[in-house]
Amino acid sequence: MALRDIITIGHPTLRKKARKVTMFGPALRQLIDDMIETMRVAPGVGLAAPQVNISQRVIVVELPADEETGTPAELYAFVNPEIVKTSREIEENQEGCLSVPGYVGEVPRPTMAVIRGQDGDGKPQRVRAYDYLARVFQHEIDHLNGVLFIDRVTDPAKIHKITPEEAENATGEMAEALVLMDGEAVLMA
Repeated sequence: MALRDIITIGHPTLRKKARKVTMFGPALRQLIDDMIETMRVAPGVGLAAPQVNISQRVIVVELPADEETGTPAELYAFVNPEIVKTSREIEENQEGCLSVPGYVGEVPRPTMAVIRGQDGDGKPQRVRAYDYLARVFQHEIDHLNGVLFIDRVTDPAKIHKITPEEAENATGEMAEALVLMDGEAVLMA
């Protein structure tokens, strides 16, 4: 496994629609492994191949373990993922991105999403995700279509730079996903 550089806003790969993966094999498996390691080191809860300057439809998502409830960490790797169903219920919540460091914004998203795609070997897989997990999947799949969270914010006033005080006082889901990167805080991947 190897760490890959995460590109940031302004890089043209982030705005391109990623290509469908048609070749499954060691190179794809290596990409997935590298993305998992890169996501964990960043640290983030999701990463899309375009964020490491690879224009392919590959995402990884990992929710951390919840020590309070004893829930183990959940790791997903999807090739050619697509959202096939979402709930009518929409919730607005904060998102950020490793490719848009230091900023968060209020993004409305469905609270449930069904995602289908393939694993690293090309076998079909499907997941029904709720709440935070649904949000992370939708965020990462947006990257595959050249969409950043800032494009989904309904009011520019709902985007702001994270202050050190906010980072220090974060709790709950925000605390799990909030990281300091080059002295600036970011949420999600």
